[in-house]
Amino acid sequence: MNKVRQIGFSYAFLFPSFILTLVLGIYPLGWAIRYMFYDYKGYGEAKFTGFYNFQRLLRDTQYWESVVNTFVYAGGKLIITIPLCLALAVILNQKLKGRNFLRAIYFMPTIISSAVMAVVFFIIFNSYNGILNQYLMKFNIISERIDWLGPKHAMMTTILIAVWGAVGNYMLLFLAGLQNIPNDVYESASLDGANKRQQFWYLTIPMLGPVLQIVIMLAIINSLKGYETIMVLTEGGPIGKTEVMYLYVYKLFFPTPSSGTVVDQQFGYGSAVGFTTAVIVGIITLLYHMLSKRLNKMQ
Repeated sequence: MNKVRQIGFSYAFLFPSFILTLVLGIYPLGWAIRYMFYDYKGYGEAKFTGFYNFQRLLRDTQYWESVVNTFVYAGGKLIITIPLCLALAVILNQKLKGRNFLRAIYFMPTIISSAVMAVVFFIIFNSYNGILNQYLMKFNIISERIDWLGPKHAMMTTILIAVWGAVGNYMLLFLAGLQNIPNDVYESASLDGANKRQQFWYLTIPMLGPVLQIVIMLAIINSLKGYETIMVLTEGGPIGKTEVMYLYVYKLFFPTPSSGTVVDQQFGYGSAVGFTTAVIVGIITLLYHMLSKRLNKMQ
């Protein structure tokens, strides 16, 4: 009887989560899968169109440009973030004065809202009266204002902002991995004559392998799915230079007069684009997972 009551209590605690998953996850997914095959703008009658939305998607140059932009954005973010987080974790794992304070400072951006962060950086990088341009001109580093959010520099600016927001989270994971490595390993290596650089490459990196794989996978998924900061900072502009996949999907469902690329609500086509985008992210994640498993077998 006690076992039955325990099972009953367990299901009672799980029931609210199940309802939320059903209402906020499974039902919207089923709704989107259905309307992929309809011409539906959120009002009026939905007209069945078969695979027309996918045919339209193949001809949609704006979407495929957003795919390219997403890979540029994700690749740039990964190349900078992973080595930087690892370096910071190694430094802050040493016995330094104030290291706990520094850890808190680096982790702080991860708990700040993406929208608030984007507004702050917009003030900093604003081309006309931004703080960065003012100080660079004040110290005679530049002679004229740089258009940080213009066509030439917008992508790099958004990548650097994304790196700033992601460093603390991945640094914390690396720190956890480093603290699980026994000190005896390094002491034995020192007795055998290995210097700090050799210990890092031949001991730290291999023993951080499982953590590194998790961090890279999380970074890939978050980079491919990220759009909130870009939406507030540039809205995908200028002229689509920072338009990424999920921002394009968002605009199909919630267009704004200033969005430029999308001006009409398109639930049917948006569902098809969202499904295709999810498949692209899933394929990239699966390929990385297969590669990491193969590398594990080779070790």
